[in-house]
Amino acid sequence: MASGAGRQPDHHLIASDRVEGTPVKRSNGDEIGHIERVMIDKRSGKVAYAVMSVGGGLFGLDKHQFTMPWGVLHYDTGLGGYELNLTDDQIREAPRRTAEQHDASFSREWEEHVHRYYNATPYWGQSDPMSTGR
Repeated sequence: MASGAGRQPDHHLIASDRVEGTPVKRSNGDEIGHIERVMIDKRSGKVAYAVMSVGGGLFGLDKHQFTMPWGVLHYDTGLGGYELNLTDDQIREAPRRTAEQHDASFSREWEEHVHRYYNATPYWGQSDPMSTGR
């Protein structure tokens, strides 16, 4: 089987350690931050959230982490990273993790808040026993 030199295969799967550190950019190429980690639902196996680190001078702040629904990110090969078109103000106001790097992600109320903020469809379904049905 011949392989094309320098050609990357078109894979539909990626290892979590390859996602971590991947840049998050706007469509114009401006870098917003990078993926710190992904959060996986233990029951369904679905990737639920990405934790994005923003820091090093953006907004004049130290490093901050924001948890966002995985579905709001789209990998763009042309950008070489995940695309997320949010303004600086939207990022500044986004639900963030605490200084201790914790969030309330074990609370369905907090998860609903995050999904509403990003106008994202929740990863859980109506049949999920933890769902509040809102």
